[in-house]
Amino acid sequence: MTADSATAPRPPGPDDRARAISARLLALIEKGALQLPPPGGGRTADRFRALAELGREDLTLARLAEGHVDAIAILDEIEGSRPDEGERWGVWAAQPPGPGLTATPSGGGWRLDGVKPYCSGAHTCTRALVTADSPEGRRLFAVAVSDDGVAPVPGTWQAVGMDASDSPDVSFSHVPAIAVGGVDDYTNRPGFQHGGIGVAACWLGGARAVADTLVESTARRPLDAHAAAHLGAVDMLITSAETVVERAAADIDADPWDTSGCARVRSLRVRAFVEKVCTEVLHHIGRATGAAPLCHDPRHARAVADLTVYIRQHHAERNLAELGNLLSLHKGQQ
Repeated sequence: MTADSATAPRPPGPDDRARAISARLLALIEKGALQLPPPGGGRTADRFRALAELGREDLTLARLAEGHVDAIAILDEIEGSRPDEGERWGVWAAQPPGPGLTATPSGGGWRLDGVKPYCSGAHTCTRALVTADSPEGRRLFAVAVSDDGVAPVPGTWQAVGMDASDSPDVSFSHVPAIAVGGVDDYTNRPGFQHGGIGVAACWLGGARAVADTLVESTARRPLDAHAAAHLGAVDMLITSAETVVERAAADIDADPWDTSGCARVRSLRVRAFVEKVCTEVLHHIGRATGAAPLCHDPRHARAVADLTVYIRQHHAERNLAELGNLLSLHKGQQ
């Protein structure tokens, strides 16, 4: 080993980035920057714009921030409560096939056992809202992440994209938990659908970050005809998606408790459209810029990788099929 190689700076690794994102999240919480307007409270568009701006800054940051603000909204909607100052919350509600988390009555409360996958902020959050299967059905519970029975499972988050979202499986062993609402209250409330559009706003911010590479290149050299066409297509796609999200925000504010029964269809439509826009933005920017920024611009490479992983929260044809079935049912009832 040469003297130069021994003293050369080490490139930042996933752990370094996760620590930096965690510090940034904590700073935002401490200065009140994540005290966003509640969904359905009259300023939902401002909430979605703030999430999109976080997504444009860094999608892993947006993922953790969205979980925190979603937890605040959930607690308010179901119980009328708010987190204590300084707490950092996550929402761990993934339900993939296979064994999951079980809730057992214990004294006057509950005990959680099992493994919960995709727990974003596993090493950052102080508290989390977690779904688990109880004898009566699926319920939501609040847990202290610092409990000795809560343990992130090493090696279960191998992602390149969204690496710093810190989303491993988490093992629960006899963890005390507090029930939040009743059976299925978490998913049956209108806010569950409103929150899904908030996630799509984060995706859209990520699409802006990917597109920034092509936009910024125009300051260095004129675009050729092909690159200009790609930039025009990207602008059309993103501004159209922003309009759709703003319209959804207005509709949510007009009917926050979903008396019309439109919230699920709205969420499915908006999420599907934004996911399609993000996919096409990745396609256009890749064809316009080639491999160079993916190989030499770490910010761009990270934005592309993060967005590619994050939009897979959309369940693709499964969600489109649900949308089609809901529309068919509604048509049949007319």
